[in-house]
Amino acid sequence: MKTQIKVKLLHPSAKLPAYGTQFSAGADLYACLEGDSLTILPGETQFVHTGLSIEIPDGLVGLVYARSGLACKRGLAPANKVGVVDSDYRGEIVVALHNHSSSPQTIQNGDRIAQIVFTPYYAADFILSDSLNDTARGEGGFGSTGSK
Repeated sequence: MKTQIKVKLLHPSAKLPAYGTQFSAGADLYACLEGDSLTILPGETQFVHTGLSIEIPDGLVGLVYARSGLACKRGLAPANKVGVVDSDYRGEIVVALHNHSSSPQTIQNGDRIAQIVFTPYYAADFILSDSLNDTARGEGGFGSTGSK
């Protein structure tokens, strides 16, 4: 299924998001840096600009995830784990990249830094209640169903 997403380039070197393969769920987001590169020290978080803003249709949300290779091989992943881009947001997409590795990691201008997935969502009407339906699980959480 496809939908159209309007993209506004905010910087001359900004790149449109792009899918790596025909069936990729996430479109790559690219670094749009003021200089040629940015080094992120171990344990540090840097805000990496993409140089673009987007218009997400009502009923969809953009979820910004790590790129698996960047996260697993170099330890760079969004600091907030999953960024949420609401359909009414029109500002620049900025990725807070955190370096989980033990060595400095350098991002070059134009590098793929994250991926964005568009998905429908439900908005809830919260209803105050004194009771909830019982289930077999009940209040069990944090490993209550076992480890195997």
